[in-house]
Amino acid sequence: MMFPALLIILIAVLFLPFTVKKVEEQLELFLFAAGLLAVTVTSQWKWLLVEEALLEPVKITIAVLTAGLLFREFKPYIDRYVNKAAEFMGLPRFAFLLVFLLGLLSSVITAIIAALVLVEVVTHLKLEKKQETPLVILACFSIGLGAALTPIGEPLATIAISKLHESFWFIFIQLWYYIIPGMLLLGLLALLFSGKTLNKEPGLTEKEKETFGTILLRTGKVYLFVMALVLLGTGFKPIIDEYIKCIPAEVLYWLNIISAILDNATLTAAEISPDMSLYQIKAAILGLIIAGGMLIPGNIPNIIAANKLGIKSKDWAAFGVPVGFALMVLFFLILLLIK
Repeated sequence: MMFPALLIILIAVLFLPFTVKKVEEQLELFLFAAGLLAVTVTSQWKWLLVEEALLEPVKITIAVLTAGLLFREFKPYIDRYVNKAAEFMGLPRFAFLLVFLLGLLSSVITAIIAALVLVEVVTHLKLEKKQETPLVILACFSIGLGAALTPIGEPLATIAISKLHESFWFIFIQLWYYIIPGMLLLGLLALLFSGKTLNKEPGLTEKEKETFGTILLRTGKVYLFVMALVLLGTGFKPIIDEYIKCIPAEVLYWLNIISAILDNATLTAAEISPDMSLYQIKAAILGLIIAGGMLIPGNIPNIIAANKLGIKSKDWAAFGVPVGFALMVLFFLILLLIK
C-alpha cells in the first residue's frame, strides 16, 4: 500500500496548488501536511527526523530574517541606485547582468543570499508583473545552476562531494562547461523578456509597506516551507532507494525532474554513490539542478523569491515549466554528445 499512497501524495503536490485556490494561498501548510502524510505512510517517524525537520530550516530563516531587516533599513538607497543603474545601462542589459552575475556569485555568497539580493533588486525596480515574473524565475534558475558549482553555494554540492570523497572543485571541473553557458543563456532570455524601459510607477511588489510584522511572517513561512521539504524528501526516500540502483544515466536524468517538487539535497543524498560512473553522476546532478527551477518548491531561491514577491504557483509554472523543460532537452542533447 505504500507505493499507491505515495503516488497519490505526489499527484496532489503536483496539481492541487494550481487547481485549488485555498491550497495555493496556503502552500506552506499544504506541503507541510503532505510531508507529514508521506513520512507516516512510510513509517519513518524517528526522533532524528523530527530533530532534522526542526533544525534544518534554522540557518535559512535566520538569513532571511537578518537580510529582511537590513534591506528594510537600506531601502531608500537600494531604491535610488537600482533604478539609476537600470536607467544608465538600459533595462535589457541590466536584466542580463542581474541574472548572470547572481548565478555566478551564488557559488560564493550562497544561493540564499543571492535570492535575497534578487528579491530586493526586483522589489525596487519599476516593473510590470509580465516583466517581473519571468525575470525572477530566470534568475532563480541561474542561481540554482551556479550555486551547484561549489559546496559553499548549496547543500546539493556539499552532499555530492562528501559522498563521492572528492575535492572542493569536483563539480566545477566536471560541469562548468554546462552550467556557465546555461547561465549566459538564461541571462540572454532575461534580456529578451525584461522589456525595454522601466515604468513610471512602482510595480506590484511596492503595494504593501515592509513592516517588522511582515518580515516575521515571511520568515515563518520560509521556515515551514523548508521543514515541509525535509519531510517530503524523507517520505519519498524508500522509493528512491529501492529503484535508483540500476537506472541508466539517461533515464535518471529525466527521473530527476521530480526535483521540481522535492528537495534536491535529499535526492542527491539518496542517489549519488561512489559506485556510479562519472557519466551517471553528471546526468543525475544536471537533472536535479535544472528541474529545481520549474516550480516553487524546487529550490530555496524559488521559495524565497515567490514568498517575498507574491508570485503564485500558477504564474511560476506557466513560465518556469516551459523554460525548465526546454533547458532539460537542451542539456540532455549536449550530455549525449559529449558523454
